[in-house]
Amino acid sequence: MPELPEVEVVRRGLERWVAGRTVASAEVLHPRAVRRNAGDLAGQLKGRTLRSAERRGKYLWLPLADGPGASAAPGSPEDEPRYEPGDEPGDALLAHLGMSGQLLVADPLSPIERHLRVRLGFTDGGLELRFVDQRTFGHLLVAPMDPRPARPVPEPIAHIAPDPLEEAFDDAEFAVALRLRRTGIKRALLDQSLISGVGNIYADEALWRARLHWARPTETLTRPKIAELLAAVREVMGEALEQGGTSFDSLYVNVNGESGYFDRSLAVYGRRDEPCRRCGTPIRREAFMNRSSYSCPRCQPRPKNARP
Repeated sequence: MPELPEVEVVRRGLERWVAGRTVASAEVLHPRAVRRNAGDLAGQLKGRTLRSAERRGKYLWLPLADGPGASAAPGSPEDEPRYEPGDEPGDALLAHLGMSGQLLVADPLSPIERHLRVRLGFTDGGLELRFVDQRTFGHLLVAPMDPRPARPVPEPIAHIAPDPLEEAFDDAEFAVALRLRRTGIKRALLDQSLISGVGNIYADEALWRARLHWARPTETLTRPKIAELLAAVREVMGEALEQGGTSFDSLYVNVNGESGYFDRSLAVYGRRDEPCRRCGTPIRREAFMNRSSYSCPRCQPRPKNARP
């Protein structure tokens, strides 16, 4: 499943190619892609302007305005809407990519992808937006915004914690909550109500950088060690962003269909029996929550009081 860096790469593409454009048509080609939407997605989107592209953790959303120029400043061209800071929309097009979802921009006359689920055309006649999803675990829906937090988010993801790249993320608050969880550190990192956007790959990579075994009890971590871990999470995600994210196959691509190449820089994930890039010890693979965890036996020794 795409993690924060991969989703942020997509968000940046949407910001460049889609934000500020008005939907002329919406076509749903597979009902599972809109299974969580209440009502007719095409009717809800037609004539609406996609104001920007936002993200929290692994979720994307496009705030909606009523149409071209709906929030335009007096005297500005209707085809160039300008939105004032703090002028939050009432609802948004929320997207979750699931395991194989892709949001692609394409020429309306270009060949249709095999697993195309939803397509949006725009009034300017330019590139259209396509939602392609081979496994149909992802979805799109129009959802109301929750105005309660300092940074409004769509209501269906109001329970998701800020991610470590957001200004809203509070390091001190996270440290307290982490120690109170009394669980293994990797399990805590994957808890999206505690910290969002971290998945299996970047958890393993950050733990390796912080020299922590995935089963280390959270209550044993000192504040300096938690700060070191957060720094490692941000560092590895920042490096992944610079390289377009991690792509193990053709499912993880940006809006232009291009794959990232951070997988070439991974230190432990997927490198079972290969030498640790720090000490040369063969990387080990251990079972974890029906998945796998990769670590270095020497750099990340398993604690005696390990938690599953």
